[in-house]
Amino acid sequence: MLNRSRREFLKQTGISAAALPFILNLPSLAFANSAQRKQRVLFMFSPNGTILNEFWPEKIGKDFDLKRILKPLEPWKDQMLVLKGVSNKVRGDGDSHMRGMSCVLTGKELFPGNIQGGSHTPAGWASGISIDQEITNFFQQQEATRTRFGSLEFGVCVTERADPWTRMSYDGPNKPVAPIEDPYQMFNKMYGNVRDQAAVQSILDDLSTDLNKVRSLVSSEDRHLIDDHADLVRDMERDMKAAAEQKLAHDPPEFEVGVPIANDHMPEISKMQTDLLVNSFANDMARVATLQYTKSVGNAKMKWLGIEEGHHTLSHEPDANAEAQEKLTKINVWFAEQLAYLVTRLAETPEPGGEGSLLDNTQIVWTNELGKGNSHTLNNIPWVLLGGGSNFNTGRSLNYNNTPHNRLHMALAHSVGHNIETFGNPSLCKGGPLDDLT
Repeated sequence: MLNRSRREFLKQTGISAAALPFILNLPSLAFANSAQRKQRVLFMFSPNGTILNEFWPEKIGKDFDLKRILKPLEPWKDQMLVLKGVSNKVRGDGDSHMRGMSCVLTGKELFPGNIQGGSHTPAGWASGISIDQEITNFFQQQEATRTRFGSLEFGVCVTERADPWTRMSYDGPNKPVAPIEDPYQMFNKMYGNVRDQAAVQSILDDLSTDLNKVRSLVSSEDRHLIDDHADLVRDMERDMKAAAEQKLAHDPPEFEVGVPIANDHMPEISKMQTDLLVNSFANDMARVATLQYTKSVGNAKMKWLGIEEGHHTLSHEPDANAEAQEKLTKINVWFAEQLAYLVTRLAETPEPGGEGSLLDNTQIVWTNELGKGNSHTLNNIPWVLLGGGSNFNTGRSLNYNNTPHNRLHMALAHSVGHNIETFGNPSLCKGGPLDDLT
């Protein structure tokens, strides 16, 4: 029998997508560790569009060169897919920044609301689940892929404000998921020990009793709020039990104490959050994660790059402003460097109990809320896929000519075995999962 991975087999044979369901299940192929393989999906976000002539490769196919913004990822070029022409076609309420941010992973319209943005209509939260949470739910429904957290949402200087500009992950319609931007808080969530667990359990027991008493006294309209609190108590109890039982394959990272959660410390925060994210994968705490740098309309001042102006402010400058274009290129190179550090950490971390590295089983998706900052276009969103967590045929630059990004999300779901027929707005799913990825 052959002893190879599915990814290796696909790259060597060039089998068509139509033949995959039959070919990959032939017993004699005996793909190495296919039953035990841990698949992970990681979404990274950076804001305000990109600089077109410094990002998109000139050539389509395998014979492509990385432009300046993507140069930090050169060592992993053979594991990359650069997707041009994959656009956010969601329309309706809200401005482009709002729909760019809250629809980039949901693929569905914003609810009507009273949050005013730009010169467009006001809007509310997204009206559907995001693809990261869709895949998380799929994993959590199966014993073999269930993890303690399911997914973890990391932020880097997102700001505490909660609105459609700051949330890309949604647990369902009108249910934004807040990223944790404080690495010390995330550390405590992942590893914190409750010193007096018996006392905390006693408090939770009393709270459950009180909630049950109150439930019978309130209106049916308010009863769902009581149920939400009861669910939270149960989640805390499960989390305490899981924390007590968990055995770590890798020790937690060691952090400097007292790093301020502030703009000028973004590089330190980025590294801390990345180290925590990699450690969460290594210890199988989650199979899905998001890493969100600032937010839509993010106006970080990257003084460590010698740039005093805010990112969003610069992104509104015209293309003819060469100085602004150079600064924006430097900013986007910095984001690529953060991704390069993440990829390096995943590549150097062995897969616990398996072969290869964490990167071999992780599909990274780097995206943005806009294609180009000064035009606010939702076309040609810069999508970069990297890693070996799917059966995609990597090492290529592709052009999809203004295809809805819903089809990409369908392909990502299918790559982990979740064969959904539509995602987000069904009218934007015509043609099925994005083709030519495998």
